[in-house]
Amino acid sequence: MSVAGRGAPRIVSVCAGAHMLAAAGLLDGRRATTHWATAAQLAVDHPEVVVEPDAIFVRDEHIWTSAGVSTGIDLALALVAEDHDAELARRVARWLVMYVRRPGGQSQFSEFLARSSATDAGIARLQAWIPDHLTEDLSNEALARRTNLSVRHFSRLFRQQVGVTPAEYVESVRVDAPARHLLHTGNGLRTVANSVGLGSVETLHRVFKQRFGVTPTAYRERFTTPQAPDRELRPPGG
Repeated sequence: MSVAGRGAPRIVSVCAGAHMLAAAGLLDGRRATTHWATAAQLAVDHPEVVVEPDAIFVRDEHIWTSAGVSTGIDLALALVAEDHDAELARRVARWLVMYVRRPGGQSQFSEFLARSSATDAGIARLQAWIPDHLTEDLSNEALARRTNLSVRHFSRLFRQQVGVTPAEYVESVRVDAPARHLLHTGNGLRTVANSVGLGSVETLHRVFKQRFGVTPTAYRERFTTPQAPDRELRPPGG
């Protein structure tokens, strides 16, 4: 594999396949990723590989590695964009019912999936209520009143149940919400920022770039697709 691989114009691995490439010496001195559960082992077994454990896929010249099975689709879409263009990749993603085509540097963990759902009924109801009321007062004091708890007890219970402080949770929801607005509406950045309680375009830019690694405008340009009928690419049997 090592001899054949060195002459290949492109080498791609999915999930733990990066371990095979590393064992063949194809990743020596290169950046690579693999499934989060085996990333540490890859780094231990092959210290000559620069392991990026949180990326969904990594390209280092002609070698591409991806994190898990589903991220192999993200990598494949990136290959379509590389060989053809970004618009074709977006159309393919749409037929695959992909929510967005994610950039390679995005975290392996979705913020929504990473959040814990509270077992306490009051905190769980609050979690369900917050996304629809992002322009309201979501301070610790206001949230504690909604649960009929003291601020101190509420803050301690929320962190125990959810794993983050109420303020961290609210900011997390407020950053995820504009991502959906940017994808599904044509609203300007000021309107988007106001609609989720961030207050200003400057704040939207700051927190958005911290979370996603790109500006809101770049995110919208990268992941939105024209809504006109697609006549060039048809689904199977279409």
